[in-house]
Amino acid sequence: MTISNTATGDAVREELARLRDSIDNIDAAVVHMLAERFKCTQQVGRLKAEHQLPPADPDREARQITRLRALAENAKLDPAFAEKFLNFIIAEVIRHHERIAEDTVGGATPSANRTTTSSPGE
Repeated sequence: MTISNTATGDAVREELARLRDSIDNIDAAVVHMLAERFKCTQQVGRLKAEHQLPPADPDREARQITRLRALAENAKLDPAFAEKFLNFIIAEVIRHHERIAEDTVGGATPSANRTTTSSPGE
């Protein structure tokens, strides 16, 4: 390898490292934001269970999908991808809300430390 090729290779490796560090930071922020969101949805799940409300809210979910698709378009993100991501979260939230409701009906107090998610609009 010549000196210029070595210098170019070093520059490419440095740029890759810089970009990957940014990606790692963004991933960490996403995880922390999701954790905060899920803390809120735990509260929603408990409130729904205490008042015998259904775990799913299809009208809210539809509004949230529409809202998220618009946000994605404005952010230059594929709206179909954003919708798939939201649908994944919705399914997980409903599953956790059902579990909280079962725990509440069974006489158990839903654990505040249990990891749950929220429905997208919750």
